Amino acid sequence: MEFTRLRVVELAAGETYAFACGEAEWIVLPLAGGCRVRCASERGDPPGSRAEADAELDAGFDAGFDVEFELRGRASVFAGPGDFAYLPRDARAEIASAAGGRFALAGARCANRLPARYGPAAGVPVELRGAGTCSRQVHNFAAADAFPCDRLIAVEVITPGGNWSSYPPHKHDEHRPGEESRLEEIYFYEIAPHEGVPGLGYQRVSPSPTGRTDLLAEVRSGDTVLIPDGWHGPSIAAPGHDMYYLNVMAGPPGTPREWLIRDHPDHGWIRDSWTGQAVDPRLPFPSGVPHTGTEDA
Repeated sequence: MEFTRLRVVELAAGETYAFACGEAEWIVLPLAGGCRVRCASERGDPPGSRAEADAELDAGFDAGFDVEFELRGRASVFAGPGDFAYLPRDARAEIASAAGGRFALAGARCANRLPARYGPAAGVPVELRGAGTCSRQVHNFAAADAFPCDRLIAVEVITPGGNWSSYPPHKHDEHRPGEESRLEEIYFYEIAPHEGVPGLGYQRVSPSPTGRTDLLAEVRSGDTVLIPDGWHGPSIAAPGHDMYYLNVMAGPPGTPREWLIRDHPDHGWIRDSWTGQAVDPRLPFPSGVPHTGTEDA
């Protein structure tokens, strides 16, 4: 992928993961468990190569950390929004977890260096989209209008078992000012088991006028689908297995940081059918999570 980045790190109790941010800004998002995030936010330019940076880290390089965040995290991605930490480009960071856990690093290649910041779980906008069997829940923790980044856009989506999300199929692979954004996208999945049986789902990506990606994939926990272009959707959750995915998006330098989409012309009518339908009663997930209401977009 040209603009987007994703790493998923699993840490044992007491383990630490150190990395150089390089030319990308990053958000550390706990998927399960909590962690401490430290950042050397004022180091200036990194070493001349990624290999040199990695060698320094391997040798126990003292990054001189001057920013530290304690992320409470959550039991799982189905336990509601979590807190997170934003890390700027050209910085060094480490993630340490006393009890262990799983952590997503969502990143985007960028030019500007913003300050390191903490994002509280209570500040994450929670939105219910669609209706009926197209109902889903969106955590807009780093949406374009919710949290300042240079290029990165990232959200979480929870789809109740048996429902379709990312529907109608839509695209954002052309820069059309005021109409459509040019954004790459990464989907990272976790599927809830049912009585100990692992779950699954399906993801469709079809060619658009300017994109050639053509994919129908069975997805399970830990799988990733890369979407450089094309119509994407539906994301289908098997009955009995709730589906989670993390969306990581970014576009070319010089374009606005905004999420503007175009629906597939053969399927956009589905939005009109939601009028008068109730949102799936299983949402919000978990019950009682505050949300901003419903939104068709």
